[in-house]
Amino acid sequence: MTTTTSSLDRRYDLDWIRVGAFFLLILYHVGMFYVPWDWHVKSPQPVEALEPLMQLTNPWRLTLLFLVSGAATRFMADKVSVGKLTGARIARLLPPLVFAMFVIVPPQSYYQVIEYAAGHPGWLTGFDSYDGFWLKYATASGHWIGPDEGGRLITPTWNHMWFVAYLLVYSVILAMMLAFMPRLGATLQAGLERTLKGPGLLIWPVVFLAATRMFLMPRFEITHALVDDWYNHAVSFSAFLLGYGLAKSEIVRERLVGARWMTLILAVVCWAGWATYAWLYRADDANPPEALRLVMRGVYATDQWCAIAAILGFGARHLNRDAPALRYLTLAVFPFYIVHQTLIVVLAYHLARLNLPQGLEAALLIGATFAGCFMTYEIVRRIPVVCWLFGLKSQPRAEASRPPAPA
Repeated sequence: MTTTTSSLDRRYDLDWIRVGAFFLLILYHVGMFYVPWDWHVKSPQPVEALEPLMQLTNPWRLTLLFLVSGAATRFMADKVSVGKLTGARIARLLPPLVFAMFVIVPPQSYYQVIEYAAGHPGWLTGFDSYDGFWLKYATASGHWIGPDEGGRLITPTWNHMWFVAYLLVYSVILAMMLAFMPRLGATLQAGLERTLKGPGLLIWPVVFLAATRMFLMPRFEITHALVDDWYNHAVSFSAFLLGYGLAKSEIVRERLVGARWMTLILAVVCWAGWATYAWLYRADDANPPEALRLVMRGVYATDQWCAIAAILGFGARHLNRDAPALRYLTLAVFPFYIVHQTLIVVLAYHLARLNLPQGLEAALLIGATFAGCFMTYEIVRRIPVVCWLFGLKSQPRAEASRPPAPA
């Protein structure tokens, strides 16, 4: 099949998927408060039964976001010069990243430190107020956490904003590639259309993801530290380039639509297998047989790609339409991402001390987090300088004062 020039000017399905993926990420981070895994603050009543549910999105949620981000970059890159693309991405991503690291993220580390201190009598935080904490945080002089944690809490930190930092770096790398290969998008699209056909639609992405998980992950654990995160880069940057190449391919889009039910079934089966494996060997000292470990890395990779392919296929089939709610949420989702984890950490820490029934506590935490996200967006979009720090363009006062579109 030959490559055709796509007539697509906008992929509303990808916009819906991006919004949905960020909303799922908010719920996932709420779950991190309750699940027994390590996180900034933890519920005094961990819920082990949540682990399989968390594994439902764990393999693919961020890979999907990088793919969708790559697609969005393609639509921008095809309309502007390389210089304008680079400037636009830096202006959109760098100010929110720096602002978040010194204003939005510090409360997460603050509550992490005081919760750790509360559980370790005699361990000193080195500050008496949030102001004292922030000064140590900003100057990297806190020397947190305790010795039994195996290391210090390095500050300033970007915590959940690592995604924005990586996206900024990937965008700059892509711009440099475009400077030498102006037709990179068309070339990638043509190559992907030749490769991702028939069984190749499933086989080649799974083979790549399985290979990175088998050979890179054991040597380079995910750190979100940028400089040593090679397994994460291999997966995330590849997903970013994949999205860039597939954004305007109607051919691959139709193939994903045709394979949507098969990939959904495979994703569910692989999730069940992976979640069972992770549950049975969830103890810190668990040592599964090496052969089983290798097989499950393949299962994880299959789940990872098939879930993404199913979401793209069902999205292309059912979500490729505009709506007022989509226009509102497309703008709101970046400010949501910036503030959501801090809201969760602060709210969860204080709600846990009210001794509420856990179901009510979780409902309040979810509701208050989403309410805080909407409130933040409604406030910051009306303030010219502040909106820029949240990745938004300045809006005319009359437009910024309109009620939310979903209303």
